Amino acid sequence: QVRVVESGGGSVQAGGSLRLSCVASGYTLNTACMAWFRQAPGKEREGVASIYEGLAENNARTFYADSVKGRFTISQGNVKNTVYLQMDNLKPEDTAMYYCAIDVAYTAGYCNTRFAKDGFADWGQGTQVTVSS
Repeated sequence: QVRVVESGGGSVQAGGSLRLSCVASGYTLNTACMAWFRQAPGKEREGVASIYEGLAENNARTFYADSVKGRFTISQGNVKNTVYLQMDNLKPEDTAMYYCAIDVAYTAGYCNTRFAKDGFADWGQGTQVTVSS
């Protein structure tokens, strides 16, 4: 059974930074798509960033929502199925519950499809990010 746990949320002022962490234990395949999503009160869940970790590419492949490009960075950890989301120059509109997700993907393209369709099997409980102006 896969268990996804996020950490690192908190409260910061606009312009500040936070680093979120996600660990997916129990996932045994050598190829995976991991992603961060967020949901603000009264709004639908939206994708933030994804990363493909697998055999079809020599290096991890990343994808970002337009709203966070240039400010957020998703990266792999040294431990398998660990990802980070470095969030810089945070804005009040980044305030949301942030969720990490993992599912199988055999190519970076399929990882992007999962991200676009919000199609992941395993999710964490979320970590709150609050940005004040």
